[in-house]
Parts: sequence; C-alpha cells; structure tokens
Amino acid sequence: MTIRWGILGTGGIARTFTEDLLHLGHEVAAVGSRAAHTAEAFADRYDIPRAYGSYAELAADDKVDVVYVATTHNVHHSAARTCLEAGRAVLVEKPFTTTAADARDLVALARERNLFAMEAMWTRFNPLIARVRALVADGAIGDVKAVYADFSENFPFDAAHRLWAPDLAGGALLDLGVYPVSFAWMLLGEPATVQAVTTPAPTGVDSNTGILFGYESGALALLHCGFLAKTPQTATVTGTAGSIEVAGPFWHPGTMTLHRDGAEPETFRLDVDGHGYTYQAEEVARCVEAGLTESPAMPLDETVAILHSLETIADRLTA
Repeated sequence: MTIRWGILGTGGIARTFTEDLLHLGHEVAAVGSRAAHTAEAFADRYDIPRAYGSYAELAADDKVDVVYVATTHNVHHSAARTCLEAGRAVLVEKPFTTTAADARDLVALARERNLFAMEAMWTRFNPLIARVRALVADGAIGDVKAVYADFSENFPFDAAHRLWAPDLAGGALLDLGVYPVSFAWMLLGEPATVQAVTTPAPTGVDSNTGILFGYESGALALLHCGFLAKTPQTATVTGTAGSIEVAGPFWHPGTMTLHRDGAEPETFRLDVDGHGYTYQAEEVARCVEAGLTESPAMPLDETVAILHSLETIADRLTA
C-alpha cells in the first residue's frame, strides 16, 4: 500500500516535512493553501500534481489518504475537522489544538469515522527518544525521581509575528513548552500537582516560563521554555540507579548517554534521517497500512491529557 499525502499549509514546517516525505519516497499527491497562488508555487517547488486554493478542496480530494495539517496553531482544529469530515486521516502539527476541548472534539470525530489521527510530536519517534523510553521501562536507571527538560530560543520581539501574537495562539508554552511537557509525560504520566511562573511579553503571551510537576511517587519534573534566550536544550532523566542525559537539542537528538551506577557510561549516537520528520512519517504509514486509527507511541487520549495539562499551566500563569 502506498500512502498518498496531502499537505495543508505551505509554510516552513510544511516544506521541511514534504522534503522528508520525498526523501522517504512517499507520494505527495496534493497541497492546499488559503490562496491558489501559494499552493501552486508549493506544488511547483516539489513537483506535486494537484494544488488547491482552499483547505476544503484539499480535504475533498479522494486520492489523498492522509493530510498533514501544518497551519498556525489557532487553525489546527478547524482544518483537521474539515479533513476528518471529508474522510481523510490526519497528522496534525503540535500542539494538536489550542484547547483540550478542541482536541477531544477531533478525537471523537476521528473515532466516530474510524479514521487515523495523530499529533505530530516528532520527538516521540526519534530512535534515541524511543531508546530512552525503553531503558526507563526496563528499569535501567531504577525508579525515575526527576526529569529536567529545557527548550528556549532567542526570538527578537515582533508583535506581528505568530510567536508573539495572542490571536495566533502565540507564546512559548504552546510553541516550545509542549516538547518538555510531552517528554516528562512520556516518562512519568499525569502529574499530581502543577506549578508555573512566567515573564509575560508586551502582547500578553508567555515569553519565559518555568514549570514544576509533582507526582504521587515523589518524582518531580522541572521544565522550561522561552523566547528570551537560547539555552542548551538538553534533557536529563534521573533514577534511583542511574541517569540518562539527552544532548541538545533533546527534542531532535543525535546523542544520548546512559549512566548506570557502578558502570561505565554508554553513549548512543544517531545519524538523523533527513530532517528528522521521517520517523513520524514512517509511523503514520505503518499505522495506516495496518488499519490502526492511532499510534501506540502517541495515543490520542495522551494528546488530550497533555493539552489539559498545558491549560492547567496557563491557568497558573494568569492566576
């Protein structure tokens, strides 16, 4: 079975993902944009046979199996819903939606229509991150007691840019914070307590945010995201019998090191395939070909729960 992809949106992330699909030899069958000329330019650039000047036209193309939704965050829900209503499976850029309620709506629709849906949390499918998860599950470092993860960049303030614009669901939490939150959730699950503090930007969105998750096991997760300064972007998982260090950028790693108490460190390296989006694309193809409606590595209920936790964090920031 050949998976036929549709690309919804023509920005930078859409270009990068399309390049990885072509690198894999996947079929990119169509592209849709809000304007015909931008869709046509994108199609010309990547030799895509069909270009549409609306999202609805792309969704209606019955020669497309899966649509990759690559719009700004604020449009994820409406665009993905249009695709699901037309019978298309979807891979939706992170964050899946901007609210847990919208995420639940998409999940219910996908399940009602028996269609595949997944959040494009590409970090989950990086082979080194998969190894971290497996090592923790196997007890390689004992019981996890602390997770540290950081993702911050230096983005000059521009009130009109989507990162800083409230009406485009801007802010560090939704754009960057979803990565460390998802990483901690992958290892420790739902936190029992949530604390957070931020520095607001002039537009009101969060620009430098610290998060502390507490767990019934006594474990903690200390997480950071921001737009004000570039940081090492590393992650560390500490257990009762050792630790795992994921080199920066932890959300797209090429190196990780396992430290077992009483043993020499073990370093694992990865020659990242393409831009690194190849791994999630292969997972989507595997699931669709197998008739699965969601990925066991990024379950829909977990996506909803993580969005609920992001809402809880946001509430703490404005309290």
